[in-house]
Amino acid sequence: MSELFKNKYRIKSTRLEHWDYSSNGAYFVTICTKNRINYLGKIINGKMELSEIGGIVYFEWGNTEKIRTNVLIDEFIVMPNHIHGIVIIENETVVETHCNASLRGINTPINKFGPQSNNLSAIVRGFKGATTNKIHSVGFNNFAWQSRFYERIIRNENELNRTREYIINNPIKWEFDRNRFN
Repeated sequence: MSELFKNKYRIKSTRLEHWDYSSNGAYFVTICTKNRINYLGKIINGKMELSEIGGIVYFEWGNTEKIRTNVLIDEFIVMPNHIHGIVIIENETVVETHCNASLRGINTPINKFGPQSNNLSAIVRGFKGATTNKIHSVGFNNFAWQSRFYERIIRNENELNRTREYIINNPIKWEFDRNRFN
């Protein structure tokens, strides 16, 4: 395919090169609505008031850890046109001895869900799909998510606490958000 378009239409990944996004860790995720339209509610007096669509998004984000056994949902906030959340991936650690070590090829599952089913992208893709289907089923057919999402690997406890504080204070800072649309 790259020969066909000579890499002309390839979008460079924003992900950290050589990082396994299915590995244990905490990730700060931001998912925006398409064109940053305020589908999810509005900020009134520094507090987020969810719309019907925002309620679906809130429920499905919280439901993520019930669906995926290796995922914990930490602090999160649904904003008018995006959601911020901390996703913690905790895979079981399996220690293999040399004589019983498994050989893992390209198509060999890394965990019980398969090689790509529980990485961060798959988690976000599942969330977006579930919310979009439910939102469309209640008649909001114009709703869509932005095609990509933003993430940052949280590297230590200090950064985790600063990220939690940022999420909690996000509604208060809405008036100054450069990506806010009315």
